[in-house]
Amino acid sequence: MSSDEHIYSNKFAKDAENTLAAIFSVSGLELTAGELALFKEANPFGFILFKRNCDTPQQISALVNNIKETVGRDCPILIDQEGGRVQRIGPPHWRSHNAMKHFGDLYSENAEKGLEALRFETFRLAEELTELGINVNCAPVLDLVFEGADEIIGDRSFSSDPEIVTRLGLSVCRHFLKSGILPVIKHIPGHGRAKADSHLELPHVGASYDELEQSDFIPFKGLAVSDVGRTIWGMTAHIVYDELSKDIPVSINGAFIENYIREDIGFEGILLCDDLEMKALESFGTLPELAEKTLAAGCDLTLYCGGELDKMASIAEKIGKISDKTFKRLKNASEYGTLAV
Repeated sequence: MSSDEHIYSNKFAKDAENTLAAIFSVSGLELTAGELALFKEANPFGFILFKRNCDTPQQISALVNNIKETVGRDCPILIDQEGGRVQRIGPPHWRSHNAMKHFGDLYSENAEKGLEALRFETFRLAEELTELGINVNCAPVLDLVFEGADEIIGDRSFSSDPEIVTRLGLSVCRHFLKSGILPVIKHIPGHGRAKADSHLELPHVGASYDELEQSDFIPFKGLAVSDVGRTIWGMTAHIVYDELSKDIPVSINGAFIENYIREDIGFEGILLCDDLEMKALESFGTLPELAEKTLAAGCDLTLYCGGELDKMASIAEKIGKISDKTFKRLKNASEYGTLAV
């Protein structure tokens, strides 16, 4: 592997065995005394930033450095910087990036020009993140667009065509990795059909296995078997697939994760759940119970985005360190080959 190519998941294996199996969040623009104490004691695997944590480049860099100093390692710092409607940083200090539908449309008109435009945008986006010390981006969205579905996905998706989504999603992942940014594909195994927003309620999808296999699953399968398949991370969907998941949403459904995400789709990378506080999960337990259930179901990491200290403390009391399987997945990423960009 040449010195300028980054297989980025492996770096997080260093000193990871004693980390809490959680991604935590921060309440404001700098760490509070309570956050400093909790993060130092609990040692969560990583952290995620939101708009409430982002003001200026200097402020974000200082916050990121403080987080890393607190846990004593170059830990994962996540952000949702997709472009379009989902951008945690933007003008005046950073660029405004196009929604991914823009590149899907370009690709449909001219594949070469669409890929070139997407490559340029991905490198620009990655440059902004790396300058801040952010090393994980919760993107790209591999969900498909479906007519009549809730608009929570909409133009965040490249296309309704699974082959286009696969090709463009793979390009984004390769170029993020080339730039030192670890991508998180979402939302496995597909949120595009949902007629409800999982932030607000629990969506049900009535499609059959055959329908899902011939459409929704294709982009996730395509990336899972690609040259980056063991390096990239994935994020689950808080959705019930009526014919497959027996009224239990994917994120806390061990049988679904094992049978469809790990076996059928073949995803071998680090798997994290979507935010624990989304309304889709609220009837399935308390926040600490949900954290425990996501890990018991087979997620490698549980994700809490609200930034409330007492809630993070309650989660830390309930869950344990990352599992041996998770640590093995982290190490496996370092054994993977070079990237064909």
